[in-house]
Amino acid sequence: MPQDVDPSALPADADAVDLIVDQWRRERPDLDAGPVHMVGRITRLHWALEERLCRVFERHDLGRGEFDVLATLRRSGPPFELTAGELRGSTMVTSGAVTKRVDRLEIAGLVSRRAAEDDARGRLIRLTDQGRELIDEVVEQHFRNEARLLAGLTADEQSALTDLLRKLGRTLPSE
Repeated sequence: MPQDVDPSALPADADAVDLIVDQWRRERPDLDAGPVHMVGRITRLHWALEERLCRVFERHDLGRGEFDVLATLRRSGPPFELTAGELRGSTMVTSGAVTKRVDRLEIAGLVSRRAAEDDARGRLIRLTDQGRELIDEVVEQHFRNEARLLAGLTADEQSALTDLLRKLGRTLPSE
């Protein structure tokens, strides 16, 4: 701990974010550093979770984006087929990013692409049998991994956190 931090001023279970807030309060007492407690932790948790989630995808030679496309097609229900626009809307990425992911998945035999019957320029992307088998296996591992990562919270705490994160998502300013 840096010399200029008074350890007695920090909570007993202080972490790196508490230290950052304490340093800002000391250096710029005119600013409210309180939001760093939440935003800093959410950011650090995002990085830590992303790393641990991607380990499951990487074991199957998938990136997060490819997993997202396969999972979106799988949860869409039979015939496990969506337009590129529908995929883009569900994955919240650009059309170029969807195309790149679909290209890679098609080469791997996990999806197929065909022209839409009602739109000559439109394409339908369908999960292949091989893709469905893979995503069913990966999503099981992914859900087990997520449950393992959240095991430090009780069911009530997980429920409360879910509610708070949902509320935060709804109340963030749209810019």
